[in-house]
Amino acid sequence: MPPWGGRGGGSVTNTRELLNYISPDDYDTWMKVGAALKHEGESIDLYREWSMQSSKYKDGDCERKWRSFNEATSTIVTGGTIYQLAVEGGYKPTKGEALDIGDIWLPEIVDPAFTSPESVPKVNKDYDPKADMLEYFTELFRPTDYVGICTQFYQDPKDHKWKPDGYGQNRTAGDIIEKLKSGSIKQALGTLNERSGVYIRFNPLDGKGENNHNVTDRRYCLIESDTESVEKQYALLKQMNLPIRFLIHSGGKSLHAIVHVDAVSEAQYRERVNHLYDFCKRNHYTPDEQDKNESRYSRLPGCRRNGSDWQYIVDRNIGAKNYKEWEDWVADQADDLPPDVDLASVWNNMPPLKEELIPGVLRVGHKMLLAGPSKAGKSFLLINLCISIAEGIPWLGMPCKQGKVLYVNMELDENSCFHRFKDIYEKLGVQPKRIKDIQIWNLRGHSVPMDRLAPFLIKRFKEKHYEAVVIDPLYKVITGDENNATEMSKFCSYFDQVSTEMGVAVIYCHHHSKGAAGKYANAADRSSGSGVFARDPDAILDLTQIKTEGLEEKYKGQYADACEELTAWELSGTLREFPPMKHKRLWFDYPIHREDEYNFLASATYAETGDKGKSKDQNRKSDWFDKAEDLIDIKIGDTCVTVEELGTTKENARKVFNSAKTDWMTATLQDGTVVVSKQSSQITYLGRTYERGKGKSARWVMTG
Repeated sequence: MPPWGGRGGGSVTNTRELLNYISPDDYDTWMKVGAALKHEGESIDLYREWSMQSSKYKDGDCERKWRSFNEATSTIVTGGTIYQLAVEGGYKPTKGEALDIGDIWLPEIVDPAFTSPESVPKVNKDYDPKADMLEYFTELFRPTDYVGICTQFYQDPKDHKWKPDGYGQNRTAGDIIEKLKSGSIKQALGTLNERSGVYIRFNPLDGKGENNHNVTDRRYCLIESDTESVEKQYALLKQMNLPIRFLIHSGGKSLHAIVHVDAVSEAQYRERVNHLYDFCKRNHYTPDEQDKNESRYSRLPGCRRNGSDWQYIVDRNIGAKNYKEWEDWVADQADDLPPDVDLASVWNNMPPLKEELIPGVLRVGHKMLLAGPSKAGKSFLLINLCISIAEGIPWLGMPCKQGKVLYVNMELDENSCFHRFKDIYEKLGVQPKRIKDIQIWNLRGHSVPMDRLAPFLIKRFKEKHYEAVVIDPLYKVITGDENNATEMSKFCSYFDQVSTEMGVAVIYCHHHSKGAAGKYANAADRSSGSGVFARDPDAILDLTQIKTEGLEEKYKGQYADACEELTAWELSGTLREFPPMKHKRLWFDYPIHREDEYNFLASATYAETGDKGKSKDQNRKSDWFDKAEDLIDIKIGDTCVTVEELGTTKENARKVFNSAKTDWMTATLQDGTVVVSKQSSQITYLGRTYERGKGKSARWVMTG
């Protein structure tokens, strides 16, 4: 469930978690959160703790504001508002939380850039004002309902606006309807002021007053705005599918929407109205916040205003039939997840796999991360890849599907970027036959985080049918803390959005954490930040520097002086869709990486050998621990240790291994089982005998 199960039912732990997603810098948000915390029975200490995160915080502000929250005289704000603000700030509901319209993320349905003003029906010479008025009273009220109507006004000498004079009439709808049917508007309502128009309260009253507590049935609310033309208002209101019973032209510059709320209590009315208003604001329609209360005045159709302008019914029964239907519709819009699929329906007619952009490595529509330390030439390698895709030529010996590619340059000076492409073309010796298939978007100097960049990419480039989008580098577009798994999961979802919406492979690069090459045997774990970077991409290619010292005598021909002029690297891959790729050893021969075609680097070792102070044997142990994601049966000496006895964590494994004080070694048997044993030429495992062959790369072979 959400953290609030009714007044005072909050969980401080959950509430504090939600507040982590809400900034206290915005004054209106700060007010709402404070009112909601007080309503839910939370402590002012929690309000103060959250408020102190803002640079605007001043001692005493929270106490003064806390005392001012009075639900008897102001709008009630519930915990649902905090929940909604948190969802808008990136909070994801956990599995099992009961969601209602107040808990879901209110979706953005309307794009103002694609919303054209819509012609508003006008009154003509045949307009019958009494018919409009009669329909309004008949449809909104029951005959026994008391209706509040204001027909008397005075003109304020300060602003010259017409304002209600007194409380007006309080009569039953049946009485008004009867007089309208049998007589004229004047006989039903009296003489009307055609300069001021007429006000009406759209919810029924008890006949004893016209305040909120006099409302007997909270059926409708008023939504109006005058920030756009009436034509734009009309288009926006229709697109939002609001459950509008009547849409009234005010005779001025706004349309009054009488909207179904269907609330059974004051608290439910205010909660639902807040949801409606928040939804409108989310969809670029700014309602007047002063219109929220249930006893609010609206404009009565069939009356003149300003002497010649009519208050009249523009439209009726727009959008959903009632609030519940609208609530379900909003939930459907927010749920943009694909449908589930019955495996039997595709079993005999399997859909084709997506094309391989880099065969054996990456498919179109998937994601690839290139990781490496600084000065590894990652950007050069990505530009080389762009050229290989555009020209349809191999990249580091791997063939590439020919197609259009977009290179999003976040780091290089624009002119330098152009020169780098040309330099790499020339160094490769490739004729630029398809350079029109390379598009470059230079964004250096334009700080665009991925949550903003993703929609820009989709809108601007979706119809250009690229095979790949390369974003270089990753750190320029990161949103949130790269060490926070939750924030990085959200961040990586923007790459999914680009990939899915554009149908492209998304390729990006990221840097290693300090000392990663020696610290992590698994290349996927070397990227700086959260482990999300090791799990999210479909393909991870990793660059690790290798030593060239001591190999001078082996170099011949083209690489005679390579150890002094070039750096050497190993490219390894962690692939989701394909079998493990064979490691490639490369020379970085500025500005391109070349394969080590003469195998000079076969015996070279990594330039980084581990954390300072560790022995070679300790590093070997650490390497194996990092690979042991799923522990299976393990043998140490003469004792077989099972998963259940050992536990499933690397920490427990380390304790057991360290207890074997003599030298030990690991091996993978023919059945794929990992065995850890004391140094020995023969071991027995599960009743079978294995002997270790000779040489550094010796295999264990079952002999009995």
